[in-house]
Amino acid sequence: MARKSGKKYLAAQKLVENKLYHIDEAVSLVKKIKFSKFDETLEVHMRLGVDPKHADQMVRGTIVLPNGLGKSKKVLVIASGDKIQEALDNGADFAGGEEMVTKIQSENWLDYDAVIATPDMMRSVGKLGKVLGPRGLMPNPKTGTVTNDVKTAINETKAGKVEFRVDKTGVIHAPLGKISFATDKLVENANTLIGAVLKAKPAAAKGKYVKSCTICSTMSPGVPVDTGDMNLVKAAH
Repeated sequence: MARKSGKKYLAAQKLVENKLYHIDEAVSLVKKIKFSKFDETLEVHMRLGVDPKHADQMVRGTIVLPNGLGKSKKVLVIASGDKIQEALDNGADFAGGEEMVTKIQSENWLDYDAVIATPDMMRSVGKLGKVLGPRGLMPNPKTGTVTNDVKTAINETKAGKVEFRVDKTGVIHAPLGKISFATDKLVENANTLIGAVLKAKPAAAKGKYVKSCTICSTMSPGVPVDTGDMNLVKAAH
């Protein structure tokens, strides 16, 4: 990722050696070289040896990070009947039926971080693809956001459920929590997410699966991570 290289960034970059770091060392180093005053997000960027143009090489999934993301997501539930009240009773910030679809269409309303829909509403929600799709908000059965079990979906989303998906260049970008988290909490989150990506390796993927893995904070230089010792990491579910 191209960043403007100011003096503080260049000074931080000098502290990153040309080697692969174990995940705990990498997290400690990113916390050390952080130079901005706000509470940055720790991110992971994984370049995979897959061609996402082929459906059988697509890598995507969801994982609930054990220590959350340090931010409670605003959740919109689009449902019908009793499910609307059930959603509100279980922590949804917004819930409704057709009127929510209309509000999004007419007002381009986007004051939420996640959208959950019940299956019976997907005919209407499907009309929102052009608005929600590019922002990664479109409900999808594969990510557990199209479901009648709205309580579980809301709880997981609020707890720090992260969706990972390889982009068209073969890279996965995902958040791991706030840099102010304790190192062991960030390491646990990183192990969980990276482990989930390793387990999601498509059978059709040939050659080296993880070409590179880097962690960084919002503003810091990247620190390369050795994923070779993570092949046996069991992703939390």
